[in-house]
Amino acid sequence: FRSKQWYQRRVAITAGILIRVWFPNRKAVACVNTIKSHIENMFTGVIQGYKYKMKSVYAHFPININIINDNTLVEVHNFLGEKFVRRVNLLPGVTCKSTGTKDEIMLEGNDIENVSRSAALIQQSTTVRNKDIRKFLDGVYVSEKTNIVQVEE
Repeated sequence: FRSKQWYQRRVAITAGILIRVWFPNRKAVACVNTIKSHIENMFTGVIQGYKYKMKSVYAHFPININIINDNTLVEVHNFLGEKFVRRVNLLPGVTCKSTGTKDEIMLEGNDIENVSRSAALIQQSTTVRNKDIRKFLDGVYVSEKTNIVQVEE
C-alpha cells in the first residue's frame, strides 16, 4: 500500500474513518475497498469477536480431538484409524474450546484472518490422501461462522 495515492484520517468518533483517494484508477479503487474491509473487520473483531464452530465427521473410526497447552494446541487422534497424532498450533489470539456437544470444537478470536487460518490448518491436517475423496469424507470441517457477541439492531 506504500505506493498508492490515498490518505486516511479520523473525522469524528461517531462518523468513523474517511479514506480519500485522488484521481483513482481501477487498482486504486480496489485498494481503497480492501483497506475499508480490513478496517471494518478490525472493528467487528474488537466489538463482537469471531467464532468458528468445527465438527468432526467420520464413517467408521471415531475422530478424537484433544485441546491442550492453554487452549492453543489441537491434537487429532484416530483419523481413519491411524496411530499418527496430528498436532495443530493455533495462531496468536485464537483459542479453542469444546462446545459440549459431541465431536464439535469452537475457535474464538478477534482477528478474522487468524481465526479462519487456524480453522483451515485444522481442516487441512485431516485431508484424506491416496483414497477416493468422494467415498472417504472423514475430516474436521467448519460448520458455523458467527460472532462471539450478538449485537441486536
